[in-house]
Amino acid sequence: MTRGRTRPVEDGLFDLISLITAKDPAPGAGAVPAHVLDPEHQTILAWCRREPISVAELGSYTDLPVSVVRVLLGDLHDAELISVTRPVPLAELPDERLLRDVINGLRAL
Repeated sequence: MTRGRTRPVEDGLFDLISLITAKDPAPGAGAVPAHVLDPEHQTILAWCRREPISVAELGSYTDLPVSVVRVLLGDLHDAELISVTRPVPLAELPDERLLRDVINGLRAL
């Protein structure tokens, strides 16, 4: 399935909670023929076409180890068949105290 690979090309792109969505083919770009994709790739794409789905859910629904799912997702990402929405790192979220100060300031207006 993974052709001996243990990691996707872009390591770290696929967190367990990253949301995967199937892309519509770009205008003028030929769709990748189904016979070029392995059955596992096709199964993952089918799940991603329904709604955005996390990497962990894909592992569960396809009954494949998450490490294998990540490699297969890397293939699909390289072929521009999926898009990935990564979670916001905690360090980039606003501080709770700052949010409370903003709310209190708005109430004071």
